[in-house]
Amino acid sequence: MTYPTSARAAYVGNSVSTASPARLLVMLVERLVLDVERGLRAQVDGDWPEAHQQLLHAQDIVNELQASLDVDLMPAGTELASLYEYLRRRLVTANVRRDPDTTHEALLIARQLCDTWRQAAMAAALS
Repeated sequence: MTYPTSARAAYVGNSVSTASPARLLVMLVERLVLDVERGLRAQVDGDWPEAHQQLLHAQDIVNELQASLDVDLMPAGTELASLYEYLRRRLVTANVRRDPDTTHEALLIARQLCDTWRQAAMAAALS
């Protein structure tokens, strides 16, 4: 049965194409959190190929966040760029060393980023 998958894909595609830039950013960091959670779970389970894939995708998201950040247009942009770089390095280390503790550290950072961007998006929507 392909209908539920097709319907879900259509819904997700529509959600992304109609989302505001702030909502897109929140969706991206939410996916970052999900990837790191999945990577950590896979590491704990000893499923190294799955952990590798999830952590690589998380690294791709952080790379995208870094590439889209204009440090000159944002207050504390330089500090945010440094945080993104630190998170990216922790994800690489967690993946290469297969280290759940480092992955957990990255997850805490990703969750905090997600919470911060959600709050910023809500504040922007109310303005």
